[in-house]
This record gives sequence, C-alpha cells and structure tokens, in this order.
Amino acid sequence: MATQTAPVQDEVTSHPQRPFWRDAIAPYERPRVARTLVDLATSIVPYVALTVLGYVLLDVSYLLVLALIPLTAGFLLRTYIMFHDCTHGALLPSRRANVWLGRVLGVVVYTPFGSWKHSHAMHHGTSGDLERRGDGDVPMLTAGEYHAKSRGGRLAYRLYRNPLVMFGLGPFWAMVILPRLVRRPMRPRIKRSIIFTNVALVVVVGGLCLLVGWQQYLLVQAPAIWLAGSAGIFLFYVQHQFEDMVWQSNEEWSYADAALQGSSYLRLPKVLQFFTGNIGLHHVHHLSARVPNYNLQRAHDENPIFHSVPTITLWDGIKAARLKVWDEEEERLATFPQARRSAATATAATATAPG
Repeated sequence: MATQTAPVQDEVTSHPQRPFWRDAIAPYERPRVARTLVDLATSIVPYVALTVLGYVLLDVSYLLVLALIPLTAGFLLRTYIMFHDCTHGALLPSRRANVWLGRVLGVVVYTPFGSWKHSHAMHHGTSGDLERRGDGDVPMLTAGEYHAKSRGGRLAYRLYRNPLVMFGLGPFWAMVILPRLVRRPMRPRIKRSIIFTNVALVVVVGGLCLLVGWQQYLLVQAPAIWLAGSAGIFLFYVQHQFEDMVWQSNEEWSYADAALQGSSYLRLPKVLQFFTGNIGLHHVHHLSARVPNYNLQRAHDENPIFHSVPTITLWDGIKAARLKVWDEEEERLATFPQARRSAATATAATATAPG
C-alpha cells in the first residue's frame, strides 16, 4: 500500500524565480565522469559480452542461451537507464557529450535519441496533469471518458490495459515498432533522429544477421528485448499509476506536487535497484531530472522533503496493474468495478438530493 503524503505547501510558488527545493537538490545534479564510466562499464559492456556469449552458446545448447536471457535483459534495461540519463543531460558534464553518447546508446536500445528526448521531456512537464495526459504516458482514461466511448472503444482500452497485452505484446510495440515510425506532424529534427537511428540499426542489425544468421540473431536478441522491454513498461507504469497517487486538474497542478505525490518511490531489492539504475526513486528524478541515476539514492536519503512521498513495494506495483481508470468522484485510480460503484453511488445521491 502506498503511503500518503500531504500536499506540498504554498512555499512551492512563493519564490517563482527559485523553487524552494532548488538549492537542496543542486549538489546532486553534478555528474562525475569517473562514476559515469563505472555506470557504462556495468551496463553496456556486460550486455554486449553476454550477447556475444549467447551467440557462442547457440552451438552448445539453446537452454544455456535462455538461462542467460534474464541477466542479458537486466543489463539491457540498465543500459536503457544510461540512455535515459543522457536525454536529460544528466550523465556527463558536457551537453554535447550527453547527446553523442545518447545517440550511440539509442542504437543499442533501439530508440531514437532526439525523438525520445522530446516525448520524455513532454512527459516530465505534464505528468500528473489530467488535462495534459498522453505525452510519453501509458494511456489512462477517466471513468467518464471510458464510459462515453463506444463499445469498440471500451474494448480496445480494456485490451490495451490488460497485463498480457501491456507487458506481453507491449515491449515489441514500444521498442521495435513504434520508434521506427516517422509521422507527418513531427518536427524535422525529430524525423531526422528517427531516420538516423533506423539507418544505423539497418547497418548494425544487418551486419549481425550476415555474421551469425538472422535466425540466430532473433533467438538471442528477441527474448532479451522482450524481457527488458516488459520490465521497462512495468517500471514506467507503476511509477505514475499506483494506488494513492495524485492526479490534478490543470488549475490545481504544480510541478512539485506532481513529483512528490504523483511519482512513486518504488522500493526494490538492491539487486533489482542496480539493474533498474535507481529509477525506482522516481520522485527524486521527477523533481530534478538532472540528477544522475547514481545520485538519486543519496538525494533521497539526505533530504527530508522526500521522506514522506508515496512508497510502494514490488508487490504493490504488481497489484497496481489491476487499476484501470481515474475515478473523478473518489479522486483515485480505480478498477473498473470500483469506478462503476462510485458512479452508481454518485447517481443515487443526485437522484435523492432535495430539489
């Protein structure tokens, strides 16, 4: 069960030029090159090594390859966190260095740097705002929006939110298909980012297929992509859609409230915290995306502002998958039956109210 925190007080807006939390967080925003190199040495290097080992083991036993997949996927997920930090300019002191490292890591994780950087920045700027949902979010409807849809629309939403679809088919859609698509309304630089990554992937993947064979490529890469992608979608989902989270209408929304009440502290076992690059400390990350992943825990531990944020366990996160819509009446994320009961209660109360 998530622990509830009181709303951030008026001091959030009392100094519009300098938010109250800025000075406290600033010391943690400084990346250290040596520490970043350790991050890369414990993410992309073992991922590449395990992938190569997987190809070698194909000639021995595919069961051995499958035994390696969870570890390979774990390092792929950790590499994605390094990519993610680059999109925020948080992994290296130089902006240009972050961009070029991010582009390279983007090819490794099948994701165009510029495109994802843009959509993820939109997510940070609108997270927790009911009127600005949709940019970089896992889609969520209010109960009213859901019931206003056609039968086909409701079925499509139910299917999308079904864990088998979201965590089963979702990884291939989110990592393999969607990032390849260039759409007409996109800005030119976003289109260039996608095209650059697609061309680079044709070269890299095509070269690997020529070297080891396309069947062998899929036997090693596909399970790792699926498992890492599924874990990534789960993390992204539970960090903003969990029991006791707060979503607000536009006029009530504040950046600090969205970070401290609308982002979870997903408390994970240390080994999972390592493979997820501390991203479970999502409340710190959303308050300041410039904090490198290796400083998130220290920032949380040393600042009392973070000690009463919503905290959930891995089991809480798994249970959160049953929550489907935002219940406007109860102001909470709810299951479909809970939302129906809430709407029926509200309708009955209106019907019996004195005219």
